[in-house]
Amino acid sequence: MKQLTRVFILVFVVSFGILYLINHLNASEGYSGDKTVTIFNWGDYIDPALIKKFEKESGYKVIYQTFDSNEAMMTKIEQGGTTFDIAVPSEYAISKMKDENLLIPLDHSKLPNLKNIDSRFMDLPFDEKNKYSVPYFWGTVGIIYNKEMLNGKEITSWNDLWDKDLKNKILLVDGAREVIGMGLNSLNYSLNDRNKAHLVEAKEKLDKMTPNIKAIVGDEIKMLIANEEASVGVVWSGDAAEIMSENDKLDYVVPKEGSNLWFDNMVIPKTAKNMEGAYAFMNFMLDPENAAINTEYVGYSTPNKAALKYLPKEISSDTRFYPNPELTDKLEVYENLGKKMLAYYNELFLEFKMHSK
Repeated sequence: MKQLTRVFILVFVVSFGILYLINHLNASEGYSGDKTVTIFNWGDYIDPALIKKFEKESGYKVIYQTFDSNEAMMTKIEQGGTTFDIAVPSEYAISKMKDENLLIPLDHSKLPNLKNIDSRFMDLPFDEKNKYSVPYFWGTVGIIYNKEMLNGKEITSWNDLWDKDLKNKILLVDGAREVIGMGLNSLNYSLNDRNKAHLVEAKEKLDKMTPNIKAIVGDEIKMLIANEEASVGVVWSGDAAEIMSENDKLDYVVPKEGSNLWFDNMVIPKTAKNMEGAYAFMNFMLDPENAAINTEYVGYSTPNKAALKYLPKEISSDTRFYPNPELTDKLEVYENLGKKMLAYYNELFLEFKMHSK
C-alpha cells in the first residue's frame, strides 16, 4: 500500500512539474494569456507581414485562426471552448451576435485611430454608433466579364445575364443570399425581401437562366475566369480585383438595378481574455499606413479614408472598387433575416442548384 501511495505521489509531482514547465515556456515565448492575442478571421484576409510587425511593435504574440463562413465562426464562439480576442464577422452576423449577447461593447477611447474611418461606413444600421464593431473591409457584389470573349458586348444590368448569347458562359458564386439576391434585384425587389411570393418569382426567373449557367462554384471561380474558362461571373468585388490583376481583358460592374454593399468588421467576442491586446491590434490595423499595406495585399476596398493617400492611384481612383456615394447610397446591406426566412432562402437556392444541373 505504501509503495502504491509513493507511486501516486511520484506521478503527481512529475505531472505538476511538466505542467509548470509548459506554462513557464509558454510565458517566456509570449503565449501566456496577457501576452497573447488570438484572432479569428477569414482565410488569407490579412498580410502576414503585418502580424509580424504588430508582434514586434507591441510585444504580443498573435495566434491566428481562420473560418470559412460566418455561421461556422458564430458556432465556435457560441460553444465557448476557444478563447478569441478578436473576430471579423460580416454585417448580418454582427447583428445576430448582438442579439445573442456574444459581443463586448467597445471603448472608443482606446481606439484613437478610429477617426481615420470614412464617415460613410460608420453608424450603420447593423451596429449603430459602432458600439460593437470597427470597419475592416467593404465591397460589393457584381458581374465580372471578358469583353473579348463577348465580342465587345458590355454588361450593365443583372438582366443582361438572361441573354441567350450567354449560353453556358456564366459562373455563379455558391451563395444563397448572392444568387437569390441577384434574382430579386433583377425584378427591382429588395435584397432583404421577406415576401414569399416575390422570392418564388425571383427563383422562377433564375430557373430560366439555367441554360446560361456553366457552373455554381466556390473559390475556384477566380481561377476559372482568369483562365478564360468562362466569360462571365457573379463575384465579390475583391475577388474581381484579384482576377483582373491576372487578366487585363476583364471588367467589373455593379449592375444598375442595385446590389449588395457588404462589410466585414472587427469585434471583441465574449470569449476574449486579453482586452488590452485586442484594442492594441484593432488600433494598429486602423493606422492608415498599415491599412494601406493590408489593402494592397487582400485586394478589397478599405473603409480607412486616411489610408487612401498611401495607396497607388490606380487602386484608390478606381471607381469600380471605390464607387462614389451616389452609387453606394443605392446599394443594400444584408439584414439578419432570422432562422426561418434564411432557411427559406437556402431552400429556394438548393432547388435552383438542382434545376441548374
